[in-house]
Amino acid sequence: MTLLLEDITLTYPDGEGRLTALDRVSLEVPAGGLTAVVGPSGSGKSSLLAVAATLVTPDSGRVLVGGAEATGLGRAAAAGLRRGAIGIVFQQPNLLPSLTALEQLQVMAHLGGRRARDVRGRAVELLDAVGLAGQAHRRPHQLSGGQRQRVNIARALMNEPKVLLVDEPTSALDHERGAAVLELLGGLTRARGVATVLVTHDRAQLAVADRVVEMVDGRLASAEVGSVAE
Repeated sequence: MTLLLEDITLTYPDGEGRLTALDRVSLEVPAGGLTAVVGPSGSGKSSLLAVAATLVTPDSGRVLVGGAEATGLGRAAAAGLRRGAIGIVFQQPNLLPSLTALEQLQVMAHLGGRRARDVRGRAVELLDAVGLAGQAHRRPHQLSGGQRQRVNIARALMNEPKVLLVDEPTSALDHERGAAVLELLGGLTRARGVATVLVTHDRAQLAVADRVVEMVDGRLASAEVGSVAE
């Protein structure tokens, strides 16, 4: 498995006690597989992504990325792992307004330590893969919401991650553009062999997932696409 969360428990201070955000959660996502995580607000979906991304250290359990132990790393080591092995697609693209689509990807590559001569070709290839070959020199204000999200996805793939973590990528898009973005994610996951975890409220588009799990009160349960409650 490319991503493994094993018996993860995460709690936060809550007055004089502690609030359990994740309750002995285990999740395996293979290379080339897309797992969708659904559930009500406050169920623990964001906490799950944060632990998988090594942004938060759980109270107990462990995280493995590509077979490598990722739990309890120091700040610098965790940041290095994220740059090289984990791609994160945030809910909002948060593109740098002064940079073109091509430059957004190039900056990410430089942060990941890629050789300069490899960067431009990789960025051009990824923009083509997300359908933006003709938009490489446009800045964010010149792109539609769907196009900005496609740049966001391409940027997350720039350093060839083993794991792709995606947080509500269609929340700011209409149904048609949202469906196109999810279809793109499914295709890229399989074509590039990454292990993708998608947190979404867009239940109408869950068919893109290989597996759907539902989170309730910090616990995970497998769910068939058609059986997930609205």
